[in-house]
Amino acid sequence: MVRDETRSLRPSRHEMSRLTVALLISLCLHLGTWAGYQAGKKFGWWEHFHLPAWMHRHSPPVQVAKKEQEDPLVFVEVTHEEPEPPKNTPNYSNKNSQAANPDATVDTSQPKVDGKQKDVPKTEDATKVQKLQPTPSPPPPEPKPVEEAHPSETLNIGDLKLNKPPEPKPADQTPDQPAPRPRTLKQAQAQQQQQEQLPGQKMQQQGGVRRQRVWSSLDAKATAFGDYDRAIIDAVTARWYDLLDSHRFAQDRTGKVVLHFKLKPDGTVEEMKIVENTVGDLLGYVCEESVQEAAPFGKWPSDMLREIGANYRDISFTFYYY
Repeated sequence: MVRDETRSLRPSRHEMSRLTVALLISLCLHLGTWAGYQAGKKFGWWEHFHLPAWMHRHSPPVQVAKKEQEDPLVFVEVTHEEPEPPKNTPNYSNKNSQAANPDATVDTSQPKVDGKQKDVPKTEDATKVQKLQPTPSPPPPEPKPVEEAHPSETLNIGDLKLNKPPEPKPADQTPDQPAPRPRTLKQAQAQQQQQEQLPGQKMQQQGGVRRQRVWSSLDAKATAFGDYDRAIIDAVTARWYDLLDSHRFAQDRTGKVVLHFKLKPDGTVEEMKIVENTVGDLLGYVCEESVQEAAPFGKWPSDMLREIGANYRDISFTFYYY
């Protein structure tokens, strides 16, 4: 008699029960892990949990670059250049400057300046340079009658020359009063410096620093766009004075006008708006026109493009009426 050794592939009842128990245990473990994670997340348990030190030995340290100070925001006119910039300052310019004043007995965070106004950071008085008005040319003489030339003589046409106009003189000088000339080197330097400064009154500021000089100066850092911004200020200031002089506005209003606009890399101005005006619509319009008519201001230099790293700059321009 031959015995059949073939076994059935169907799992037995005992094996099915073992498989069911294993699945239930796995499901319970997964559900418990998920529930524990959600509870820890809800109650903040994981924020206080730290991995052992040995698990961090292969992780490189993360270094966060800390910005030492914000970019300078206020343009300051520098009349006495220094070779080294200050360490920390919100001021920028086309030249480096360090805070100084004649009296070094007081040591504070800002120099003392004995001016009259408290709005514009300026350490020296400078008057507006008057435009020189050329004197009118005398009327041309009446032409003399032309005599008939002899046929055998050559006609003398004469030498053609450009007539150089007389040297222009200020309006408050008479023709026979010569312009004053500096007699010493110090006077010559002061006159040259006066012509290079922006017109305005020096500021009034209490304080004092230990760095002693015969003049007062503010902290300012030279930047890649300092020369560019100084040229903008010069152009807008000149146009502003021209508009005020040509229309002869009554100087009976005091206050300020603050303009905001975007300056593009090609020197054009966009999205100009008045964000503050305390002198009225007419004088505010003059400020807008002084910027619009002075623009465009020229393309940004390459080093300025690299430093700014954007396709526009936000500019705030403030005009003060005294």
